[in-house]
Amino acid sequence: MVRDPTVSESEPSATEICAALDDPDCLEIIRTLEEPMTASELVDQCEIPQSTLYRKLELLTEATLLEESTEIRRDGHHASKYTVAFEDITLSLDENRELAVEIDRPARTADERLAELWSEVRKET
Repeated sequence: MVRDPTVSESEPSATEICAALDDPDCLEIIRTLEEPMTASELVDQCEIPQSTLYRKLELLTEATLLEESTEIRRDGHHASKYTVAFEDITLSLDENRELAVEIDRPARTADERLAELWSEVRKET
């Protein structure tokens, strides 16, 4: 499964994003992800129990704060890799005095745009 926050069907609410950012384990995961890592690598680096880590990764990907991609391996045991999917998050009050969120995302590389294009082609066929 690949979850790309830039093509998310719906934006997460400010509440969902704040909940993820208010969680100490989630913050530890974000701090640790200087480069793409698998869940097992994160377990070793963050010292978070594996079952807890998977719940936190789900929370972060649902909040579109992490991007999940699949690392294809020759042995057939593919692995998900996670990367931080934002550079800046801004919370503000909208015209209804409700919290609004704006997420600045890193620029997509040519390889990422090509992979996204192939993904869309596969969906069509």
